[in-house]
Amino acid sequence: MLHDDSAVTPEQRANLFKGILALQFLTNQHFTLKTQQMKYSHLEDFVQCYNFKNRFKRKETEQFKKFTYDEIIARDKINLDIFWLKDASLGDTENLPDPDELALEIVENLESGLANFKEIIDKLER
Repeated sequence: MLHDDSAVTPEQRANLFKGILALQFLTNQHFTLKTQQMKYSHLEDFVQCYNFKNRFKRKETEQFKKFTYDEIIARDKINLDIFWLKDASLGDTENLPDPDELALEIVENLESGLANFKEIIDKLER
C-alpha cells in the first residue's frame, strides 16, 4: 500500500482516504539472489502507473489496483491481506473436492504406504 499526502491542497486532502492502492507484485514472480535477481526493469510498469508527479492520474493495471474505503470495510475483519491474482503454481483451487474426501484420500494413501513398508520389512526379515 502506498500513501503520499505531501503537497496536497485542502480540497484534495478531503479525498485522501477514499481508498487505497495495492500492488500485488510477487504473485507468479520468482526471484532469487543467484539466478533470477529482481531488477528495476521488473518495477518499471509500477513506477509509471504510480505516477509520483500526479497521483490523481494514476492508472490501474493487473497488478496495481485501487480499492475503495467501502470495499476495505466490507472485508472480513477489515483485512488488508488483499490478493486478486491467482498463483499459477497452486493449480486449480476452484474445483477441489470436499475436505472430508481429501482427508479420506490422504488416510488411504498413508495406509497403502504403511502396508508397502510392512511388506518390505517382512521380506527383509526372511
